[in-house]
Amino acid sequence: MMLRSHDLARCLADRAETVCCIYLSNGRRQGNYWLVGDVRNTLGRSMFVRLKDTAKGAAGKWTDAATGEHGDLLDVIRESCGLVDFADVVEEARTFLSLTHLAPDRPKHEYAVASVSSGSSDAARRLFAMSQPIAGTLAETYLRGRGITIGHGAGCLRFHRRCYYRPSALDRTQTWPAMVAAVTDLGGKITGVHRTYLAPSLFNPDDFDPIQLGKAPIDTPRRAMGDLLGHAVRFGIAEDVIAAGEGIETVLSLQQILPNMPMLAALSAAHLAAILFPPSLRRLYIARDNDPAGNSVSDSLIERADAAGIDAIVLSPTLGDFNEDLRILGIDAFRANIRVQLVPHDVARFLEPSA
Repeated sequence: MMLRSHDLARCLADRAETVCCIYLSNGRRQGNYWLVGDVRNTLGRSMFVRLKDTAKGAAGKWTDAATGEHGDLLDVIRESCGLVDFADVVEEARTFLSLTHLAPDRPKHEYAVASVSSGSSDAARRLFAMSQPIAGTLAETYLRGRGITIGHGAGCLRFHRRCYYRPSALDRTQTWPAMVAAVTDLGGKITGVHRTYLAPSLFNPDDFDPIQLGKAPIDTPRRAMGDLLGHAVRFGIAEDVIAAGEGIETVLSLQQILPNMPMLAALSAAHLAAILFPPSLRRLYIARDNDPAGNSVSDSLIERADAAGIDAIVLSPTLGDFNEDLRILGIDAFRANIRVQLVPHDVARFLEPSA
């Protein structure tokens, strides 16, 4: 049965602390209240959210003492996520409620693995739901350090402050901040997630390590879980032309100069070779890495695309990959290199002109 907005607000209130941990992550609990700067999740203590029903009011209700604003947890989701249409607020709330079956007082760092197999698609969907929007987080700082500014279609990226990491079955579980990317099928269903574990020192941008490039100092700072084969991290809605690459940073680097071209990151050379083609696809740009694996996957994809009647064109970096081109050569040289590799019609359609 479809829940009305009043019912959604009540269900959110039953999980008030969980909602606050995710959407008001810059705050903290104090007694029966969650304190934060404001409904847009800034640092501070002027806004308080009731976590339990009391004689003074119902759980989930909040007031900002500095501005006099007040509302319920649907308002929190709307403002913290920057949503405009109420339909999007409802969809976000329903997604949250469908993926959270935890007691509202459970500590946030336990959410991602509770009651689900740690490698399953269900676990992946829960981890993504428990992560927060990327804007203003350490994950955004990490990408900015690699020369990447988040544009449209980046809703597939989120941030988790304390994401589980276990070096091996014999080691104790650790927690690290992580950029969490949703892996989806052609219909948009989340089938897995990819985690990029980050160095906490990135909270101070002056500590950005040009060698480590912001990743956590652990053996495997990139990990994936769930059902990945054929699926991808998707930026934009697939149409007749898309670009596909291995890494998230590679694809996002290309998006800096082709902001309106739908793209996907398959997360590895093997998975890139196995991506499923959208029915509408007519031209595929293969954003290859400059290594033997990149050459091999390009040949494989060209063969598969030809068999499906799809025009496949390889985009090659000047250096090792497109993020290196962006960071080291600069955006103008990067743009010039890509321009000569595009179909002329796509230059006018997709290439962002130089300033």
